[in-house]
Amino acid sequence: MKDFTLHTYSQLLQALKNADYTFLTFEQCCDGKANGKYVILRHDVDLKAGHSLATAQLEAKLGIVASYYFRVVPQSNQPEIIKAIALLGHEIGYHYEDLSICKGNLEESIAHFRKQLAHFRQFYPVRTICMHGSPTSKWDNRELWKTNNYRDYGIIGEPYFDFLTAKSIKGNLTKVPVYLTDTGRMWDGDKYNIRDKVTAPIPNTKAYEKPEIHSTFDFIEWLGKGNTSNTLMITTHPQRWTDSPMEWITEFIAQHLKNLVKRLITLGS
Repeated sequence: MKDFTLHTYSQLLQALKNADYTFLTFEQCCDGKANGKYVILRHDVDLKAGHSLATAQLEAKLGIVASYYFRVVPQSNQPEIIKAIALLGHEIGYHYEDLSICKGNLEESIAHFRKQLAHFRQFYPVRTICMHGSPTSKWDNRELWKTNNYRDYGIIGEPYFDFLTAKSIKGNLTKVPVYLTDTGRMWDGDKYNIRDKVTAPIPNTKAYEKPEIHSTFDFIEWLGKGNTSNTLMITTHPQRWTDSPMEWITEFIAQHLKNLVKRLITLGS
């Protein structure tokens, strides 16, 4: 059985349900609706927006809600697909990369952010945002908020400031999230990860027990052991998940090349 297929993703979702996780959108979490054992499914729609509709439909059939973050690039910014995903009951957010697009110009970047936020709000009342890592750019898009405040624009949450940091945990170790992302087309691809990282997981505490998993099948096995008590945030890139043999092979090759480039970037930094 192949990893990174819709069939395998469906098995992962079922394993989360079997482990008694409640599914919340990031918006619901920021609204204070999080309670008990819950998971936030975050999808970064970098490319191939149609794949996101497929995962959204699969989740909806299982009664699961998730958060979908769209970029401004045409491969992601597909209005009909965005509207269809919203109609399924999922959250829509803005996957911002304004500082990279505007080459570090803060004034142009915040103007670009306002314009794009208004664009996505045509399809959903966007209240959360999430930075795009822009691995080949020298600008970290989060630095836009050194001189601006996203709350001034009706935004209630950004994962890297409001969920994956010690500040958001506020000393309550039971809230320390286990953060897992399929960056690099694997679940332990930290060496290929430029910016998409937990900034303060409070390591060496029993509350933070990131599992040592590589494949989705490892992930499912870990969930089945029943020792999962932490809050989870799971980030996927739906472009990677497909049942089409040709698209699966294409993505496999493309990701291998991307990983080589990312590894060179991390070694050179």
